[in-house]
Amino acid sequence: LLISGKSTSDKTEELFSIFDLILRDAKLDSQAKIIEMLREAKSRGESTIQGSGHAIANSRIRSRYNVIGYINEKMGGVSSLDTVKAHLEQAENDFPALLARLENIRNTILESSTCRDGMILDLTGDASVFEKIETSVDKFLNKLPGDSQGDKLQDFYSEPHPWAKQAKDEMAAQAPLADEGFVVPTQVSYVGKGGRLYDIGEAVSGSSSVISRFLGTGYMWDNVRVMGGAYGGFCQFQPRDGIFSFLSYRDPNLADTIDVYDGASKALLASAADLENDSDALATAIIGAIGDMDGALSPDQKGSLQFKRWLARESPEQRQKFRDEILNTKPSDFKEFAERLKALKDPSSAVVSSKSAFEDASKAGKSFTLKDVM
Repeated sequence: LLISGKSTSDKTEELFSIFDLILRDAKLDSQAKIIEMLREAKSRGESTIQGSGHAIANSRIRSRYNVIGYINEKMGGVSSLDTVKAHLEQAENDFPALLARLENIRNTILESSTCRDGMILDLTGDASVFEKIETSVDKFLNKLPGDSQGDKLQDFYSEPHPWAKQAKDEMAAQAPLADEGFVVPTQVSYVGKGGRLYDIGEAVSGSSSVISRFLGTGYMWDNVRVMGGAYGGFCQFQPRDGIFSFLSYRDPNLADTIDVYDGASKALLASAADLENDSDALATAIIGAIGDMDGALSPDQKGSLQFKRWLARESPEQRQKFRDEILNTKPSDFKEFAERLKALKDPSSAVVSSKSAFEDASKAGKSFTLKDVM
């Protein structure tokens, strides 16, 4: 559970008061309010699937390859809409059962014997701000529930989280390695395809950031956006999990777009050969990747980013190594990446589109397991 906010130094105590209210005093027994919130969440989820289907497709693809991806999809992907619908039905027809679940979640979070061990307070501000808010911080910490000398939680860095086993058990049935189509009322498609580019634990070079960006701004832009007519065509690669995905946004095509994805490795091999004799193009690609890393951040964004790095135990030395690998990207790295892309492991697709578009794709040899979302 993450509660965050920002305020001026003179309003810090009020901000902490709101945090405490959210944490301990939320009125979970307000059936009308919970039904209203669930209806809003259902409407918002349906709108997201229709308007941001590329994000839904990407989340669904990533749910098939590791526990984190699966849990993220359960929390915010197409599966979460099913959960919201089930909760809404329960809130309307059996509210005491839903209330018991909500109270159990809060009681688990605030369990006095362990909650202090799991709490982290992260603050961002300059030295003068910290001096002004010190009293408010102490007051807030002293009011928090739990025993500071209580039990210790397990070390989640070295021991599997209890959710991990349950997620692994569910993944085969709930997130199969299959080509899935999600049917919604729409005149465009959101086409995703991905797979494992690097095995778990395998070292990933910083050059991967240069190359995946090069693919997105070059080959994908030209073939999916310009020639294909989609509003957007891009690819995403996460060095942390080794999963690579192709995505399109508001795409008039479906089967043809997947053919473009399948041709990416061949095009990248050709580009690797061209870059051997075009140092300026290689430098441009490297500069673009570095620029993505060095965007301007507001103070709260800097604090949030640093907090995430601390949680992930990401050191400055690791970041510098990754940056050096970006700066030292060579044409041979493009070739090696292209070979990996050609041999993409366990590839699968996720597409958000209309029923008629899936029927046309089937005639073109691209079949999907379909699910009506709305």
